[in-house]
Amino acid sequence: MSFASDLRQRLDLARKLIDEAGKLALAHFADLVHLRIDSKLNGQDVVSAADRGVEALIRGTLAKTFPEDGFLGEESGLADGRSGWRWTVDPIDGTSCFVHGLSSWCVSIALSDADEHTRLGLILAPVSGDLYEAVHGEGARLNGRPIKVDTQTSLETGLVGLGASHRVPAQEVASLLEMLLARGGMFVRSGSGALSIAEVAAGRLAAYYEPHINAWDCLAGLLIVREAGGFTADFPGAGRHLLTGGPVLAAAPQIAQPLNDLIASARRH
Repeated sequence: MSFASDLRQRLDLARKLIDEAGKLALAHFADLVHLRIDSKLNGQDVVSAADRGVEALIRGTLAKTFPEDGFLGEESGLADGRSGWRWTVDPIDGTSCFVHGLSSWCVSIALSDADEHTRLGLILAPVSGDLYEAVHGEGARLNGRPIKVDTQTSLETGLVGLGASHRVPAQEVASLLEMLLARGGMFVRSGSGALSIAEVAAGRLAAYYEPHINAWDCLAGLLIVREAGGFTADFPGAGRHLLTGGPVLAAAPQIAQPLNDLIASARRH
């Protein structure tokens, strides 16, 4: 079977799976009072029965259909495969928002080839029903319609999405915020890195930056941004392993260098 045929079969399954995963997540979201929630590293790093259930649904179906594919999931970790394909899944990105009844969360599915190139990415925001999708070389779509990054906005007129966690020094984030505001820009923080990256592709955000993010949070979104004509920094970056994560930057082309300069200044401070 050809590479193109292999990819198309997996795309067809991914579309069905992300729809099923979204419905299961929404069912949990409608019954939060009975949802079991556990802490990971701290009180802001949580996992719920919904995360585990959605990932189990995705992983189980993939294992039955493509048993030789590799899998990397936020909740179940890495399982190497023999086919050369690897799925990277975040069952619910934005769990903190999810468990507090906020709508900024999504399901993210990416597929990479044997050379670690992301070949397809899907991000579904179940509350709104928005489905972002990209296949390498075929452009990006939102709910079936082509999308492009906003090539007209600037740091002063656009919105920059920022992510933060306790994995990086608070001062690094605070310095960047101060510099961005002093420049005349404005920021938003939605709580879901994957969804924010996808919103860059749709022109809703001018850029998204987070000092540290994991592969399952960003691989799908980064492909979607590239296919929408945007800039993405190499992830996870020189000297880093995919499993350790790293900084992420996705931006409209004209925003990339000015924002990179601010980021570098913030790190020096």
